[in-house]
Amino acid sequence: MIKAIIFDCFGVLVTEGWLAFKDQYFGSNEKLANEATDLLKQADSGLLSHEDFVQAIAKLAQVPAEDVHLSIDNNVPNEPLFAYIAELKPKYKIGMLSNAAANWLNVLFTPPQLALFDDISLSYESGFVKPHHGAYEKIADQIGVKVGDCIFVDDQIRHCEGARLAGMRAIMYQDFPQLKRDLNTILADSKS
Repeated sequence: MIKAIIFDCFGVLVTEGWLAFKDQYFGSNEKLANEATDLLKQADSGLLSHEDFVQAIAKLAQVPAEDVHLSIDNNVPNEPLFAYIAELKPKYKIGMLSNAAANWLNVLFTPPQLALFDDISLSYESGFVKPHHGAYEKIADQIGVKVGDCIFVDDQIRHCEGARLAGMRAIMYQDFPQLKRDLNTILADSKS
């Protein structure tokens, strides 16, 4: 039985600036794309500060750091999704699991939006970067449910596959209407 729904942050709860930047500046160069991905992994693991990450990416892309900030730090909350989460909150525990280099949540979200989450797990604090199974196990433990009683929502297939391997159900986020349909189907099936 589903007891919790866990959401990714970037690309689900807010728009995702990093992937568009990475595609624009490194998409045609596999070596640079791999270097950029490695830098992101270091930042997400807490081994590199966000500002050091931005500086390194700017150097790699050969653009000013301000351009990197404008591209990757311009994230807008998914208002329809937050309204839906408010409807789900009385019946399910709500969590957030994100690969993040720092805690930007107070900048990205309003206090009422943050209050919807029973707990939040950020990779730079936990040391677990999705799709490592420990990331999914940690957030389930933090919100007090079994991994198998969770649905995880992410916009990247490898993170959804990681959640499934850890024992969660997963939904690949494409847009809000699709998520709502898929989530309602799983929730209805889990009750029967």
